[in-house]
Amino acid sequence: MGTRGLSCGGSVSCARTLLRPQMDAITFKDNFGITWPNETYLCYEVEVRVGDAWAPVEGLQGFLRNQGANTHWEPRHAELCFLDRVRSWHLDEGKQYRLTCYISWSPCPDCAQKLVEFLGENSHVRLRIFAARIYKKSDGYKNIYTKPYTYEDGLRKLRDAGAQLAIMTRNELQHCWDTFVDNRGQPFEPEIELLESIGAQCKKLENILRNQGN
Repeated sequence: MGTRGLSCGGSVSCARTLLRPQMDAITFKDNFGITWPNETYLCYEVEVRVGDAWAPVEGLQGFLRNQGANTHWEPRHAELCFLDRVRSWHLDEGKQYRLTCYISWSPCPDCAQKLVEFLGENSHVRLRIFAARIYKKSDGYKNIYTKPYTYEDGLRKLRDAGAQLAIMTRNELQHCWDTFVDNRGQPFEPEIELLESIGAQCKKLENILRNQGN
């Protein structure tokens, strides 16, 4: 599957804390580069507030992927697998935590809603999401009281709930390459097309978050 020591599968497996797993370099390039993969990978790290600074929480760093047709588990998006994992940690409500996610696709409308609900239920947790590209399907969350909303609505709702949203720049890609990838000492060398795409995706997200209308 292009990974070492990882598969996000089922409620137990999703919640399992992994000790510094490493992603295959080709998997990273395929999913965080200029291609348009069908799966979603999510790298994460957790920090705790210590005085005026954020300090890494030992052991709460790793990556996972969505459950899909090529896994042994029922389909489940990467963000929901991540929330399963976060809940398994039982983070101390007396402390302040910051979760940082580097994800190959931005959250879909349904996952955005679930993340909004999680933040509303966990005031001791902050969330930062750096996405490699914007997920554009619009078959969003709905119930008997509300109409469906679009992927743009989902991202704005996340922002309004206090989440920090941004596109992964070269800095975040380099950080992931150094932190989560079995890079065998090879340097991270992004293609010109990727750097151009980053600029376009940043502008797209900026426009989405600026627009308050439907």
